Amino acid sequence: MNNFTGYVNPHLGEMLENIKLDQKYTHGEGCYLFDDEGNCYLDCIAAYGALPFGHNPAPIWEAIAGYRDSGEPNFVQPSALEAAGELARRLVELTPPGLDYVTFANSGTEAVEAAIKLCRSASGRPGILATANSFHGKTFGALSATGNSGYQEAFHAPAEHFRHIEFGNPETLEKELSANPGYYAAFFVEAIQGEGGIVEPPCGYLAKVKEICERHQVYLVLDEIQTGLGRTGRLFAFEEENIIPDVLVLAKALGGGVMPIGACLSSASVYSEEFGMKHSSTFAGNSLACRVGLKVLDLLTEEEGAIINHVDKVGGTLKAGLLELRDKYPRLIKAVRGRGLMLGLEFNMDRDQFPGSLLGVMAEQELLTPAISSYLLNVEKLRVAPTLNGNEVIRIEPPLTISEEQCREALQKLEAMLEVLNEGNTARFLAYLVRSRVGNDFPRFDPYPENKVAPTGDPDEGRFAFLIHALDLESYHQFDNSLLAFSEEELAALTGRFGDMVGPFVAGKTKIHSRAGKTAYGEFIALPRTTDEFLAMPRKQAMEELKAAVAMARDRGARIVGLGAFTAVASMGGLYLKNEGVPITTGNSYTVVAAVDAVNKATEKLQMDRSRLTAGIVGAAGSIGKGISLLLSETVPRLVLIGNPNNKTSSERLHMVAAEIYRYQSALLRQGRPLKPGSMGHLMAECEGLPSPEAPMEEFEAFADGEGRRKGLIEFSTDIDAVLSRADVVISATSATGKVIHAGNLKQGAVVCDISRPANVSEEVDEARPDVLVIDGGVIEVPGMPSFGWDFGFEEGLAYACMAETMMLALEQRYKHYSLGSSGVNLETILQARYWADEHGFKLANFRSFNRPLSDEKWQKLLEKRQELALR
Repeated sequence: MNNFTGYVNPHLGEMLENIKLDQKYTHGEGCYLFDDEGNCYLDCIAAYGALPFGHNPAPIWEAIAGYRDSGEPNFVQPSALEAAGELARRLVELTPPGLDYVTFANSGTEAVEAAIKLCRSASGRPGILATANSFHGKTFGALSATGNSGYQEAFHAPAEHFRHIEFGNPETLEKELSANPGYYAAFFVEAIQGEGGIVEPPCGYLAKVKEICERHQVYLVLDEIQTGLGRTGRLFAFEEENIIPDVLVLAKALGGGVMPIGACLSSASVYSEEFGMKHSSTFAGNSLACRVGLKVLDLLTEEEGAIINHVDKVGGTLKAGLLELRDKYPRLIKAVRGRGLMLGLEFNMDRDQFPGSLLGVMAEQELLTPAISSYLLNVEKLRVAPTLNGNEVIRIEPPLTISEEQCREALQKLEAMLEVLNEGNTARFLAYLVRSRVGNDFPRFDPYPENKVAPTGDPDEGRFAFLIHALDLESYHQFDNSLLAFSEEELAALTGRFGDMVGPFVAGKTKIHSRAGKTAYGEFIALPRTTDEFLAMPRKQAMEELKAAVAMARDRGARIVGLGAFTAVASMGGLYLKNEGVPITTGNSYTVVAAVDAVNKATEKLQMDRSRLTAGIVGAAGSIGKGISLLLSETVPRLVLIGNPNNKTSSERLHMVAAEIYRYQSALLRQGRPLKPGSMGHLMAECEGLPSPEAPMEEFEAFADGEGRRKGLIEFSTDIDAVLSRADVVISATSATGKVIHAGNLKQGAVVCDISRPANVSEEVDEARPDVLVIDGGVIEVPGMPSFGWDFGFEEGLAYACMAETMMLALEQRYKHYSLGSSGVNLETILQARYWADEHGFKLANFRSFNRPLSDEKWQKLLEKRQELALR
């Protein structure tokens, strides 16, 4: 951690570190910066215009040396400040007649504060009118004038009497002033909106504004903190329209790139005695800063303003080059803005420009222009910056002294970046963040085709959303297959940089047409987190991120939201998301159905005698595991319930599950339902002392400890290695992220159904145990086999059972919480899910094993191995 992050601003520092904008510059000279590794950067930010002559300009340092040698005192208030007086006179002489007095400040925002006080004291009115998307500074008054709520809300700004209107439209000004006669003291406006995205007003706007303000006796305050003193190819930008503001605010360039100084020029009518006697500043107008300001004016005006003419010339060259790049890359560049050396490159931030790519997500979430700036800095050694308000714009504001050759250098670097960005290859564009050397050997990739389906607005069409996330680092390619070029270590480094910056996003869309003739539109909302990241983060943070994703789904029109992968576990089975304004489902009821159906199908195909099977349920204390145990008890004679050894209450909870199973079997016996030969119910019919279904749960717990244990019907344990080898059929339904099932703890010829995500079965089983059938549980064929617009490892039209349950609820338009928590998954919800699946045409997909379709060849090898073992 560097000192800036450690002791100045940890939040900004961490962000700069994450996107590699944290270079340690050791020295600067002219238009170049040099870092501690010897890299040289062409600086086209110039401190947002505060470096008119580049870094460490010799004439400014000579002026400072001359001041030092003169012995002139610096802080001598209260007195007649000679240097301040000289600088004020020069500024007044350089502006058109009508600006008579100068109030000095230490920065642009302080100069704005002075302007507010000037206008209020002179007019006796409280109102301050400014424009939307503007930027006037971050002290409280200037912040209140700034037209961006994103900067204001945390500080309870704007203050009272500050309002904002549309920029560039004089009619809105006329309307506001006419509607509030005698209320406004001043109208604050920028000649060109800088932080707002280098936005120029229409030609004639300032002149019209001046006329309107005069007619309503409202002072016009022109903010030229960025545009003033040569930046636009004129000494002042307002000269373009031949107007004179009542107040002119300057800063940045006035300090010559070395000293902080601001100035507020005003007409005699604005400068009141009240203000003059009550406004002051300890450091404002100090001799050193003013001597530097005088030298700045000398440099700008010498040789009949040669440097300003230079700005006009090279600015035209630079803008022409940018326009050529726009014409060459129209998909990327929307517009070139500004004039002189205050230019902006506006990018197309439409996600459609980067289909099937995380670059599109970054564009959508206002992260692409910072990434572009970072790429240019780290790869091309060109320093630019995004504008603070205009997230689609890269600002190009080099020193006024930049040469034509340096302009061509900047254009070449920009084109090299655009060439890479135009490929739409996320891995290649971001490789500099995780690799010390970046070559051109990135494989071409075909982005996942985006599904263009959209909701119809028909009230009979269901609406759903489903939350997803990458199960592990290697799964990130499901969102963008260019990421296959990265190693796991590189992906870890990349997600570590962007994980806290990227919010939830729409990864895919689909339209479901059911067998019953109903339709539902759905969206898949992705969270940029892996399971391990969810586990590692504080619960509060995990819930904030989940709630943000649910809110996004709700605001986009979802009427039911399903929880995928670890989102259900992190939210306690959805219980922590019950009050987010939209119904929630974990999808666990249909997951139970799918798991049991998969086991039944597998044992049937393998001709296994169910009356002799023992089924082991790993994670039996959870809602899915308990539901599976209940259903399996209808068809198999014995169960092994396995819980989490790290949970102190696991044994007690498993005991309760066993008691619930016995109660369920007692109810089946009472109903007189036909019992399958050899099933648990069939064996229990012969048991003495089985409590009636109405009996207290304590009696079933006692039965589990007594007759149930003697009969060996249900065994429960937290030691998976000790008991799993007794199970012919294994279903894993845990929230564990590790591989708890391996080649050494499985019975010969076992059938394993793994519905856990991440998977609980080790990949070694695939090679080491050819006698064992491992199937990925919970994989469903969706009616009509629709595309989902993203790839999560399945063939088109396949989904997890939890997704399918969400779809069914939308088709049924059953917009109520479903399958939440442990109690929310019960026989009623399970059987209802099975009924809906049959009605709408959802069915178990063909077997998959270790995320791949189970081939005929592999099935045949399995049969041969099992036959071989049977003959021994």
